[in-house]
Amino acid sequence: MSTGVLILHGSSGTPDADRARILRDEGYDVLAPAWPVRAEVPLESFPLDELAGRNDRLVVMGSSWGAEAALLLGALDERVHAVVAFAPSAYVWGRVDEDGSQRSAWTWRGEPLPFVPFATDWQPDADPPSYTSLYRQSLSKADHEAARIPVERIRDVLLIAGGDDKVWPSVDFAAEIVRRRGALPTRLVVGEAAGHRPVLPGETPKTAGQTMARGGTEAADRELGDRAWPEILTLLHDVRRAASLDEL
Repeated sequence: MSTGVLILHGSSGTPDADRARILRDEGYDVLAPAWPVRAEVPLESFPLDELAGRNDRLVVMGSSWGAEAALLLGALDERVHAVVAFAPSAYVWGRVDEDGSQRSAWTWRGEPLPFVPFATDWQPDADPPSYTSLYRQSLSKADHEAARIPVERIRDVLLIAGGDDKVWPSVDFAAEIVRRRGALPTRLVVGEAAGHRPVLPGETPKTAGQTMARGGTEAADRELGDRAWPEILTLLHDVRRAASLDEL
């Protein structure tokens, strides 16, 4: 039985090459494509078809905006057996066009997904800016029920979040996902001092992307990654084992 892993980067636009390498070293078939960080990205454009063509089970692993996409794929594409979400969101968000208009970040089967619009009166209060208050303020001003990611449809979920995340409130989002999934298989690993970018064993901390506060320290981000790594391996092992049992 073989397992394919799709790794989706965040807003930096840089594929997670180290993450792909260490998972390949564990024997998994991994794709870590670059994807355009813009409005209305078709979720079908991610290469799940390619992985499905040569694997019995599929896992999607994403970070930040990539975690948003990973959770959506897990909820909408029945071929996905598990999702690993670093710094997850519980909602679909938008993208701001050059003219200031906002559109959904994602489409599914040609239709834009409902999204939470950003509060237009928000202003950063630090340099480099932290955006956590923007996300909280936007949720407080919008009817966001339709924009909730339907996480209760995903078979198995692992959430990894830093308590010092300065990009968005990923621990709050993770807690909401856990609550909404109820008794469904859900693992949560939190590092209270970690930021937006946990670092797995064997990874080099990522530095690409827009200038912003991301929180944490390298030591705290690595500590969270050290604790998350065995949970990732356990989830992947469980997915592989379930595929073997299905064959009996």
